[in-house]
Amino acid sequence: MTEQFSRRDFLSTSSQFGLAAAFAAPIVLVGSGVSAAEKPAVLGGTPIGKTSYSGWPVLQGEEEESLLKVLKSGHWFRSPTGSMVPQFEDAYAKMCGARFCIATSSGTASLMSALAAIDLGPGEEVVTTPYTFIATLNAIIGHFALPVLADVDIDSFQVDGKLAEAACSENTRCLLPVHIGGNPANMDDFLELGKKRGIPVIEDACQGHLGEWKGKKLGAVGDAGCFSFQVSKNLPSGEGGAVLTNDEILADRIYRSHSNCGGRHSGPNDYTHGLVRGLNHRMTEFQGALLLTQMKHIEKYAKIRNENGLYLNKLLAEIPGVFPAKVYDGAVNAWHLYMFRIEPEKFGINRNLFLQAIEAENVGWFGGGYGHGDWIEFVRRSYDTPSGRRVYPKAVLDQWAQRVGALPKHHNLCANAIWFSQNMLIGPKENMEIIADAVRRIQKNASEIAKM
Repeated sequence: MTEQFSRRDFLSTSSQFGLAAAFAAPIVLVGSGVSAAEKPAVLGGTPIGKTSYSGWPVLQGEEEESLLKVLKSGHWFRSPTGSMVPQFEDAYAKMCGARFCIATSSGTASLMSALAAIDLGPGEEVVTTPYTFIATLNAIIGHFALPVLADVDIDSFQVDGKLAEAACSENTRCLLPVHIGGNPANMDDFLELGKKRGIPVIEDACQGHLGEWKGKKLGAVGDAGCFSFQVSKNLPSGEGGAVLTNDEILADRIYRSHSNCGGRHSGPNDYTHGLVRGLNHRMTEFQGALLLTQMKHIEKYAKIRNENGLYLNKLLAEIPGVFPAKVYDGAVNAWHLYMFRIEPEKFGINRNLFLQAIEAENVGWFGGGYGHGDWIEFVRRSYDTPSGRRVYPKAVLDQWAQRVGALPKHHNLCANAIWFSQNMLIGPKENMEIIADAVRRIQKNASEIAKM
């Protein structure tokens, strides 16, 4: 069992464990009647539960008709004659309490478009988290800017807003908190810092569909918020993304940045207004059609995930050495991932042994989350090109690396975090008890497992 897994590694490795799909849902756990006090399966005992998956995403019965409607219309791409994408934008903006929604081709495209809209460019910096999917950094580097990484709050798994201010410099152009796993970052810290420095706060809410911060939906809290609708997401369309904002001027700029500089209200051949750098990041009508059908059910699933996630948090917190990701007061987790960490000294074994033991219990698929890749080396290599070296010579990157520092809490998470995906939270409350029983029996027998 390998130590580190990225979010997308669920997709590539799931077949090793006999799963039909890495993000299969809903999940049904059938208790075997085995007590948590009995010997763990990894030591030869009977597995505590059995798992049965159907596919994710869940088809709601309207997708085929909706896709055929687009197919037969001949209007397959976003255009004045199309209808699915604008309908989705209006519906998603309303659902999230935002004035404007600009749909994009992917979550990465949403980040690229939002950053282009604020004119991010060479020599500028974006303060963000090291505990994130690579797309967050790629979007920053895609504008020839520097990601400046603030360490995490290990309790919540989120970037520590109190450390973000120390990460800022005269070159800081933007704050980019990431709601990893759908668990909200402390937005009060970032909003206060953004206001103090006069810079925008853009939320990477790619995993945060319908999560909330103090009564506002994630993505509608800062100046803009970016989403992904990749197939693993709580709202899926294969690939896809969106940017939310309440600022009309910013909405216009985001639209231009995602549509080759064409304006929201201009004609189809009006590309004369070079007000913002533009690329083609438009969503297709097929994606819009899928999202319109899928979003009819997102609130139902969100409620189930939240109830089960909070209940499992309570159960796991009772087990020595287990620490579920903290949800801040006033926040509502979107639960794209269920995340917890173990402290090997208190739990009794390290994560690698835990993953072997939990796999044997047949209660679902668990992984180690993001690996502790060397982000500093990644950025250095990204700019180790003729053009990159002109903007960021070695001395500049050396100074930047010193500012980023060792990130000890991030590396602690990378070594000890454990995830499973949102599908395992869609099901009866009893499933959470079975999962907790499996973790409990592993902990109680940790000394024997450690001898393996």
